[in-house]
Amino acid sequence: MINVGVIFGSRSAEHDVSIITGLQVFENLDKKKYSPFPIYVSKKGEWFIGEPLKNIDTYKSFKEDMNGLTKVILPPVPGMNGLYTLPTSGLFSKAQKVQQLDCVIIAIHGMHGEDGSVQGLLELADIPYSSCSLVGSSVGMDKIIMKSVFKSMGLPVLDGTYCYRSAWLENRDPIIEEAEKIGYPLFIKPANLGSSIGINKATDRHSFIEAMEVAVQYDRRILIEKGLDCPTEINCACMGFDGTVTTSLCEQPKSWTEFLSFEDKYTRGSGSKGMKSLSRSVPAPITDEMTELIQGYTAQIFRMLECKGVVRVDYMIDRMTNQVYVGEINTIPGSFAFYLFEPMGIPFSKLLDGIIDNSFKALEQKKASSFAYASDILEKASGGAKIIKK
Repeated sequence: MINVGVIFGSRSAEHDVSIITGLQVFENLDKKKYSPFPIYVSKKGEWFIGEPLKNIDTYKSFKEDMNGLTKVILPPVPGMNGLYTLPTSGLFSKAQKVQQLDCVIIAIHGMHGEDGSVQGLLELADIPYSSCSLVGSSVGMDKIIMKSVFKSMGLPVLDGTYCYRSAWLENRDPIIEEAEKIGYPLFIKPANLGSSIGINKATDRHSFIEAMEVAVQYDRRILIEKGLDCPTEINCACMGFDGTVTTSLCEQPKSWTEFLSFEDKYTRGSGSKGMKSLSRSVPAPITDEMTELIQGYTAQIFRMLECKGVVRVDYMIDRMTNQVYVGEINTIPGSFAFYLFEPMGIPFSKLLDGIIDNSFKALEQKKASSFAYASDILEKASGGAKIIKK
């Protein structure tokens, strides 16, 4: 049996959403193939395993000293392949292995998980993991860099600019002037947040200032992006690895607002169903030509960012011109976007099978690369960098 850890939570504004996704993954893993267990990262950044983590009620009033919980660490050392406890002395050499770890499914949304930080730890430990690599994860987390990459690929993106929190607090006038050159309506977005947290629409200077005041509370870099008067949101997911990809059906989320808020996505009568609870049309009511265009863009982005596992790319269509614009990529989408693959005959459990298979393939390819290079540079060194002989 493969010991699969499902990690979720973390120090992120999307902490609670991550719990829902993580438990969905845990419940849908094939227990005949895998021995899965939850790994919960608290809001303090501490890691826990234990039977209580399988119950969503545990998180409504989480107590780290709850019976059945064990605080653990993951050593960044190849070959250790497990979760360990530390004695009260904190000496790493006396760490005790309490759980074998063969593969990790990362179900963390947002910072300290989706941004490449956990991926980097797992890379150091040589443990297979589900999501994009460090580069894809980092680019996919930062809306400002992501937009620049999309633009460099020749993909259609909405006009925009960005600013720093420090600049806004010091002198907001130049930022307002630059934003108004783009023209209202505008969307103001923290660069490194998802689930629509901190995002607001501005239709005039007053609402722009209000939106900026909210955004700078969540991030030090802010994306200011042109909005559309008559937008239609279309999403498309993609799964695969190493250039081999499968795009999902397209969806059109239904909302009575002009963009999907956090509450729209996760709290309106959803219980613990995550993104599946959102009202949507699948497949999206768009033409075959538009569907093929969006699926093509999605596959192109997946390959360029060296993605792995499942991602979702969000688009906006201007209903006045029928022009499609690439919005953003979610490298760990809510509920793993399984609801976009189910109508294609790929149930959640099979989707997870593919994610795990690709995580092992990625590690195999990594190990096939050489990390050693014979050099005599140290033999020539006799006392420091300044006296290395050339």
